[in-house]
This record gives sequence, C-alpha cells and structure tokens, in this order.
Amino acid sequence: MQALFLALLADEGRHGYEIKQALEQEFGELLPALNAGQIYSTLSRLERDGLVVGQSVAGDGRRKRVYELTESGRAALAGWIETPIPGTRLKDEFFMKLVILASAGLAEPSTLIAAQRREYLQSLRDLDGVLTANGNRPAAELLVEGAVLHLKADLEWLDLIEQRLPTREGPR
Repeated sequence: MQALFLALLADEGRHGYEIKQALEQEFGELLPALNAGQIYSTLSRLERDGLVVGQSVAGDGRRKRVYELTESGRAALAGWIETPIPGTRLKDEFFMKLVILASAGLAEPSTLIAAQRREYLQSLRDLDGVLTANGNRPAAELLVEGAVLHLKADLEWLDLIEQRLPTREGPR
C-alpha cells in the first residue's frame, strides 16, 4: 500500500483524504475499506522513513497536512516502478494444508479438494456481483477479470491435483 501512496504523491502534494478518495475512485469497493487511521499511519511511516514530508496547512484548524515526496521517496517509487511483481506462487496455503493433513491422516484429500472447489466456485459467483457493482471503473473491471482468470486456473489445478495425488487407496 505504501508504494501506491508514493505513486499518488508523485505529481502533486495531497492530504490523506485526497489519497483515500483517489484509491476509492480507481478501485471502488475492491480495496478493503480504508479508514482515516490507516491512511495517516501509513503516511506517518512514510514520513518517518524519509520518503515523504508533510507540511501543515496554514490557517486550518483541523491540523490538515499536505504530503509530498522527498528525493528518497522518488527513488523508492522509481524502484517500485522498475521492479516486476514476482509471478511464482510456490507457497500455496491450500496445497500445503492438503499435503500435510493427508500425510498425517487428519483429512481425506478428496474432501479437502471438494471443499476448496466449492470455495473457488463461490468466489467466482461473488466476483460477478463485484463486477456488476464496480464494472464502470476500468481498473476495477480489469482487477476482477484477473481474479476470475486466477480462480479458473486454480480450478483446473484442483483437477490436476485430484488426478495425480495419491489417495489412501493408492494412486489414481
């Protein structure tokens, strides 16, 4: 979230409420609800780390501060922009749960896979509603469509796991 704040401060100084509004305008309800405390604690950490500097607005009784990037903040933002997000997901919580519980004899793999499949299918249905509620925002639409594609791939992966993972009765 900190890098998003830096990006929003790249072109002009903003106060916390403007950052909140900009994120909500782009992503709607897709981001977890941001409260003022989260916004200002993030800005405070960025200021503590020397990435932004806050200036009090003269004559504002609410102690409003406008934040701007420092040179260190611009360098951190440039590094974030230039660095791709890792694509490999070798640490998958469901798969680790499945393997450990099955090997310990605590759960039947087919039961866990069926429950996970139901979860993924429900998530797909939920995303349809999210798309309907936020579909007029291009960023939100693309975010939802990406999540749908990931869920479809996860469903295919569950099929593959079912085919290859040995059960207590032996391999399939």
